[in-house]
Amino acid sequence: MQTIGILLVRSTYYKTIGFDLYEGLRSGLQQLGRSDIRIVTENIGFGAEKQQCYRSAEKLLLEENADIVIAYIGHRTAQLLRPLFLAANKMLIVLDAGANLPQEWSVSPNVFYHSLHNALGAWLSSKQAVNDGYKKGGMVTNYYDGGYLQTYSLSKGFEDAGGTICFNHATGHIKEEFSMAPLKKHLDDFEDAAVLTLFSGDYMQWHFKEIKEHLNQDTPIYLSPFGFEETMLEEAIYPSNNTRGVAAWAKSIDNEENRIFIEAIEATGKTPNLFSLLSWESAQIALKALSLLKENKNNITKTAEALHTFEFTSPRGKITFHAKTNTSVSPMYNARIVPTENGMCQVELDGIIDSTTEEFEALAELELNTVTSSWFNSYTCI
Repeated sequence: MQTIGILLVRSTYYKTIGFDLYEGLRSGLQQLGRSDIRIVTENIGFGAEKQQCYRSAEKLLLEENADIVIAYIGHRTAQLLRPLFLAANKMLIVLDAGANLPQEWSVSPNVFYHSLHNALGAWLSSKQAVNDGYKKGGMVTNYYDGGYLQTYSLSKGFEDAGGTICFNHATGHIKEEFSMAPLKKHLDDFEDAAVLTLFSGDYMQWHFKEIKEHLNQDTPIYLSPFGFEETMLEEAIYPSNNTRGVAAWAKSIDNEENRIFIEAIEATGKTPNLFSLLSWESAQIALKALSLLKENKNNITKTAEALHTFEFTSPRGKITFHAKTNTSVSPMYNARIVPTENGMCQVELDGIIDSTTEEFEALAELELNTVTSSWFNSYTCI
């Protein structure tokens, strides 16, 4: 029996994240007719403890004899695990929120990244703001979300499109320290400026409540993909008549794969979200990698070369791989926030973005120079 290991994380505001990741993988394998595959798990907390991540991965490889390992971690942690997987001649599939930018896109045949592309979405969203006519803008985030280099992709995307960052506002990371009130003065000082935001989890709910209380209802607000995470938006007050951006996925995507995914996850009594989606998709990647490893007699290099040309249709649309970075590239969507009947939020898609691959390549070529992040933990895991 073949074995897939998965490193599970925990989060204080996405409390079901570990269950979502596990169920997405289990249901995805079942949907593909592979309920015969054994899944073994290890918990790595918030993904920040390097030794814990290493020991857990080592246990899956040595004690559980996992044929392949899946992990919701970032690039920095993945690179720490790289020597282990090279020594074991096994493959690691990184489920990546895409909130950080690596200092270098270090490519190893043993490590592939399957991403939600939050930094790319922030890059695209800020460019969209300029295309919509907003030449002035301010980046608004919090101590936690702002610790990742998605801040750089957002500001750089806005500037490269012809905009100017005129102000920044970073809130505290607890509710008592969270306020959008200072934005009123910023927007008075810089008329017709767009608010370019980076928030996730509960922060989205706090952010929208504060926007509603302090700002004009026509204030232009632009969101990155985690700003469109629907389970949080269901409990968020509708903030503004001009809230839009770029989404990675939504329940309303109209394709057969999305319908099957949603029905499968809901049949388990769980709510489909970005995490169950990501691991559902990883089932296809893992099965393809296992098949290629068998075909190539466990030659990792040949397997990696074949994965570069692998593509499949997911609930998001067609997934391909970018060979220079070993990273999946998926469709992204222009989206907006519209009100529900009870004044809360829901996502409405405005169409697919055609240039995702080209934009990812441009983002991957950015020179970070002295720009850096010290965050090791998996994104949204605090």
